[in-house]
Amino acid sequence: MADVIDYQIHGDDMQLVEIGLDPGEGVRAEAGAMMYMEPGIRMQTSTGGGLFQGFKRMITGESFFITNFTYEGTGKGHVAFGAPYPGKILPVDLRSFDGEFICQKDSFLCAAQGVEIEVAFTKRLGAGLFGGEGFILQRLEGLGMAFVHAGGTLIEKRLMAGQTLRVDTGCIVGFSSGVSYDIQFIGGFKNALFGGEGIFVATVTGPGTVYLQSLPFSRLADRIIQASRVGLQHPKGERRGVAGLGAGLLGDIISGDR
Repeated sequence: MADVIDYQIHGDDMQLVEIGLDPGEGVRAEAGAMMYMEPGIRMQTSTGGGLFQGFKRMITGESFFITNFTYEGTGKGHVAFGAPYPGKILPVDLRSFDGEFICQKDSFLCAAQGVEIEVAFTKRLGAGLFGGEGFILQRLEGLGMAFVHAGGTLIEKRLMAGQTLRVDTGCIVGFSSGVSYDIQFIGGFKNALFGGEGIFVATVTGPGTVYLQSLPFSRLADRIIQASRVGLQHPKGERRGVAGLGAGLLGDIISGDR
């Protein structure tokens, strides 16, 4: 049985979740996610159940270690966790999802003590190996609160029985256990080569609830990497990467060239 915790989400596009703990209650979080904590909270980092549990988290994109925060004071103690990039924090009450929720790898932020983080795989190994995102997922199990992070805008889709939705593999945040999930080839030579959307899409079929994100971190990272490789044309003719361009423009402003 997971601990019953209180929480409050602060912010809009750069959110954090503040967890309220009673004496003896705890919360577990991805290593490095903690933003601040009050006196009386004991922090303990471990593999969370042995080497095998640590390796399973690494497969899903999380840290090998997980950190437990337990309140040992009196009254109420608070600990907060920050989102890793712009977007929304989705609170998931696992009791409303029959004790199980599937989410995209590396989206887990924190959860009440007693919630387990397991590995879930797609059905098609071949499609998963070439499809990239979406092959390895996380399964959150328990009867407490869990919090996952979505990039950009968060969208909720409720699918009826047999209703299907085709989604970019990186745009899925998570879905209820009743949703059928698979990765499929888009088809068509021009679509695969010039479509720019990848050659595989995720297919989700109801009944159940699916959460989508408008800006997967992988998409944001790809654009940054692409821009840094190509470089940007400086007004004076040099080619610079993103960081170099920013530094150059700042230097021009200071020196009076702008």
